[in-house]
Amino acid sequence: MRDTLPLLDALRFPPIRRSRLEILQVNLTYRCNQRCLHCHVNAGPTRTEAMTDETLALLHRVIDAHLVHTLDLTGGAPEMHPRFGEIVTHARGEGLRVVDRCNLTILGEPGYEYLAGFLADQQVEVTASLPCYSRENVDRQRGDGVFEASIAALRQLNQLGYGEEGGALLLNLVYNPQGPSLPPPQAQLAADYKAHLAEDFGIRFNHLLTITNQPIARFGSTLVSKGQFNEYMRLLRERYRAENLDAVMCRTLVSVDWQGYLYDCDFNQMLGLSMSLPGVIGRDRAHLHDLLKPSGLGANPIVTRDHCYACTAGQGSSCGGALKD
Repeated sequence: MRDTLPLLDALRFPPIRRSRLEILQVNLTYRCNQRCLHCHVNAGPTRTEAMTDETLALLHRVIDAHLVHTLDLTGGAPEMHPRFGEIVTHARGEGLRVVDRCNLTILGEPGYEYLAGFLADQQVEVTASLPCYSRENVDRQRGDGVFEASIAALRQLNQLGYGEEGGALLLNLVYNPQGPSLPPPQAQLAADYKAHLAEDFGIRFNHLLTITNQPIARFGSTLVSKGQFNEYMRLLRERYRAENLDAVMCRTLVSVDWQGYLYDCDFNQMLGLSMSLPGVIGRDRAHLHDLLKPSGLGANPIVTRDHCYACTAGQGSSCGGALKD
């Protein structure tokens, strides 16, 4: 995909630099029990890439060094990595906040019946994809039967205490637009979600995160095939807001791929745009090893391309939802 998308010159997007590293977002595996249209990872049931024991040992060293306060686990379906439980318990034992980016349907898959209870016991923050409160829209984007399975998973999490206001078990839902458009205002959409899910299904959750679809990978290919790519890029550039630059996630987050290589964000990872890290010796790109060096990442330049406009358009977008309501 990185060779077919007409990404434009990096100089078109304003240069930005890092601030303090706070979050380590780790892509444990590209394997997933679903194959969603909007997935920028091209994850699916036939993908086999997964973090090795050697790289996991290095990840544990980084966690033990307390270089970050949050471990954000993603995939694919991160829970499908055979050592997912060990990774979570290690990080929680070191006092880190752990976020599981869950597709919800994994909770009902054979062999994963334990998962919801495990997440609750470890007080893992669950950030779950639910692109709409409508069965038709969800199944169109994520596959037939996904909505029903997602509702069943949310009820299971609620029964364990997830989603209670003021509770310790945080449950966040993630909204992605159905097509080449920006998300609606996050606060208003969150109110709609809460009203519909409570009234129709008795479901509660803490926060709704609206995330703009990135014009890369599977979603980017769909735009190209429909002749909508240039129009979507024009929309993102026209809606650019300079004030969003101060809050983009790449300032405080490092994305780690299943081989341990470092990127400024998950989207750069999918495009093969490695982090620009001075002083990397003995390899052609930055790796988890480099986080253990005393030099750190302060004020390091961030690698940008035109897809970065997706994070700065309108209300802005990050793994934590809108940058501004």
